[in-house]
Amino acid sequence: MATRLRAAVIGAGYWGPNLARNFRASPEWELAAICDLDVGRALRVSDSIGGAPVTTDLREVLADPTVDAVAVATPARTHHAVVLAALDAGKHVIVEKPVADTRERGVEMVERARENGLVLMADHTYCYTPAVLKIRELIEEGALGQILFVDSVRINLGLIQPDVDVFWDLAPHDLSIMDFVLPSGLDVMSVSAHGADPLATGKACIGYLAMPLVGGGIAHVHVNWLSPTKIRQMVIGGTQRTLVWDDLNPQQRVSVYDRGVDLALQSKATADNRAANISYRLGDTWAPALPEREALAAVVCEFAAAIRERRPARTSGDAGLRVLSVLEGASASLSAYGAPRPVETLIKEVQGA
Repeated sequence: MATRLRAAVIGAGYWGPNLARNFRASPEWELAAICDLDVGRALRVSDSIGGAPVTTDLREVLADPTVDAVAVATPARTHHAVVLAALDAGKHVIVEKPVADTRERGVEMVERARENGLVLMADHTYCYTPAVLKIRELIEEGALGQILFVDSVRINLGLIQPDVDVFWDLAPHDLSIMDFVLPSGLDVMSVSAHGADPLATGKACIGYLAMPLVGGGIAHVHVNWLSPTKIRQMVIGGTQRTLVWDDLNPQQRVSVYDRGVDLALQSKATADNRAANISYRLGDTWAPALPEREALAAVVCEFAAAIRERRPARTSGDAGLRVLSVLEGASASLSAYGAPRPVETLIKEVQGA
């Protein structure tokens, strides 16, 4: 086997400990350091995973020539500065979502990684779960037919974040999944957002996003910090079948329904009799068998593979930028009382087309 790559985890708060544990356990990686401004917090993470060097000095980590990559798990507002510093130091980077706090900064990060020939990977962890990988497989093989709608719900009684609203906190999960499984990814031209702040926190605590999809379909995302019940569910409807993903049901995370509405082709002469040409298809429901494994282990393996093979990761910086572009469009729509706002395209700016 090739020599292990060496990674440092930057940030030992909410997500950093999970990254540190998976880098420590991976046969592809050696955990070189845990870096956090709070040395006590970094030491607690180190102790919990069997030991790893700790430091409070990011410059020390980036100056170490034996460190191949860094995992950035700091607040979104800090991603731009930390990631650019790492890329300029020749380090590959995996960064927690959203990749940045503005699209402009995200574009600069993606371009810098490309200029330096380095991997910039978005940590879209859900995309590496067995359930989401199976959803992608089913859609790719045409099991659902043409996608007509996506309806996603992510609600719970959650912590109101001090620096972001509910859209920026919760919607990246659902948007990253859509980008990963839909044939055209997050190829949306506009987004409408409606939000409410009934507790007067100064930010939206309940939100709804709507986005037209390629081919005439529509995607809808409901996010909520105030619900007493926890729901993590996505429904993807197609012309052939409909799929339901329930992340909180380990016995049956994915269900496929062979039922729906069929609209027969008709001539202009029968156009007024449209109801007579609609039929309802009632078929079987089945649930694919799925393994249970930690998605983040697959994330760090993919990060290593992308570095070794000199290719973009499956959830690349571009994927993170597509999610960020929708979030920024949603914020603009929210400020315009829900009026649709364009989602900036990436091709000209990032890919140079």
